[in-house]
This record gives sequence, structure tokens and C-alpha cells, in this order.
Amino acid sequence: MAAETKVERKDRRIIVENMRRVLLKEYLMQETRRAGFGGLDIQRTPMGTRVTLLAERPGLVIGRKGGAIKSLTDAVERNFRFDNPQIEVQEVERPALNAQIMAEKLANALERGWHFRRAGHSTVRRIMEAGAKGCLVVIAGKLTGQRHRTEKFKAGHVKYCGEPRFLWMDRGFAVAKLKPGVTGVTVEIMNPDAKLPDDIVLVSALEGLAAPPEASEAAEAEPSDVEAAGEEPIAAESPEPSAEPAPLEAAQELAEETGRESDAPHLPEGKPARTTPKIRKSEAAKKRPKKAAKELQALEANGNVNPSEEDGK
Repeated sequence: MAAETKVERKDRRIIVENMRRVLLKEYLMQETRRAGFGGLDIQRTPMGTRVTLLAERPGLVIGRKGGAIKSLTDAVERNFRFDNPQIEVQEVERPALNAQIMAEKLANALERGWHFRRAGHSTVRRIMEAGAKGCLVVIAGKLTGQRHRTEKFKAGHVKYCGEPRFLWMDRGFAVAKLKPGVTGVTVEIMNPDAKLPDDIVLVSALEGLAAPPEASEAAEAEPSDVEAAGEEPIAAESPEPSAEPAPLEAAQELAEETGRESDAPHLPEGKPARTTPKIRKSEAAKKRPKKAAKELQALEANGNVNPSEEDGK
């Protein structure tokens, strides 16, 4: 029983702490709406609670001589009972890539009377021009009549589930109060530096086989550089004579062993031996063209063949 009671108390403490953080975020979002609320980070330290506030215009949050941020700190300590809260304001470098800021601007545009399609497409174009990999804008409410409807505007690559969504997708939500009713605005932006699991980089096989730079420099060194260093150039070694005999000499040696004259032709000195053998025609092959010519003359004499037709064929 004691262990179960301890676990229940721990769970209740976690729930209460998270509720305090959510209420603090909503309060600061309402108080710093004119400055462009961009996010909140709460960290507990031994010195107290550090609250990092992201704003598009931090000057409005700090106020003249820090008066606005002092009153904000006192209100946080009094209403939410944080131990020694210290509020730090940081400026958002690229507001077009902050989902919360873009959601607030879209809600303000709808409240000023912009058509929802014009406002949605304008927001998506602005986000993509800032360099985002993808964005999704959802406008839900009474847009054109008394019936609720949802319109989505999407561009680029968007993740809906899995670990990449929690790592690289930034989500912002804002509310626009219109005459027909309340309209919700949701903006999701994918970080430009997102590294997705399906991003594959192919490395060429020749890169791994490339010679090291030291070896290539040594190979490209000129003889003048070697002589300037005081070293004697190494003379190129002459190729050793091949142990195999030439084809002509081999044929003569074979003829001497068999007691016959060599069939290889006797070439003068300095000329290479002929490697391809000479083809000899038989007597029948030599007589074939003459025999065909005689038969053709006999046919022409008899008048059976017209020379012009034969040439045409």
C-alpha cells in the first residue's frame, strides 16, 4: 500500500507540474501577443526556474528600462508559484520559419478581413520562400457559411507520424475571432536542416580507389626538381632480352632437327619476320574464273543472255 501511494503521489506531482507549464505558456502567449510570441522553454536549475521566451520583437517584452519584464516576472512568481523565476528574452532569427509566429500572423490576417484562401496561400508561399522543406496550414471553422469546414494548404515535404515528426516538425496554433464564430489556425513547418531516414547519399567507387595526395605529388615530380635537390637522376633500366627465340630462329632450329629446310622465308637483316602465313590457292580454284567466263561467252553467242540485263542484275 505504501508503494502504491508513493507512485500515485509521484504521478500526481508530474501532472500538476505539466499543468503549471501549460498555463504559464498560455499566459505568456496572451501577454506577449503584440511582440510576436515564438515559443517557451522552462528549465529548473539550482538557482531557480529559468524561463526562456522567444519573441519576434523582444524590445516590447523588455519594455523601457526593463519595467515590462520585471512586472511579468513578479506576475509569474505570484500566480504560478515558481521558485525564483528568471525570464530571458531571445529574438527569433527567422520568423518565417517559426510555426507559432506564422499562426498568429495568419489569425490576425483573418481577423482583418482577408479571405481564407488568400491568407492561406500567402502564408505557405512566405514559409517556403524562407527555405523550409515543407509546410502545412489548416484553417478550420465557419469559413463560407453556417456549416463548419476545414481547408488545408500544403507545400513541400510534410511528415505526419513517426520520430521525424517529433524531431523536425514545428507546430503552432492560434485562434481567430470572427463574426460567424471562432476559427482555428494550425501551422506546421519542417526544419530546413531536417535529415530524414530516406535521404541516401551515393558515394562513387572511384573515390575510395583514388591515390593519396603524397603519392600523386611524387609521381608528378619533374627531373629538374630532383636535380635541384642535389640527387642524381636514376637512369632507366634497359629491358632484358627475352628468353624466348624469335619465330624465324625457332623455325630454322626445327628444320635442322628434322633434317628438312625451313618453310620460313629468309628475310634480310633488320626486317621483322612475317607472322601471318601465306594462303596458297589450289589449281581448281585458279581455273574457276576462266571456266565461268567461257560459259558466259557461249551463252552470249547463242543469244540466250542479254549483256545489258546481266549487268543490271
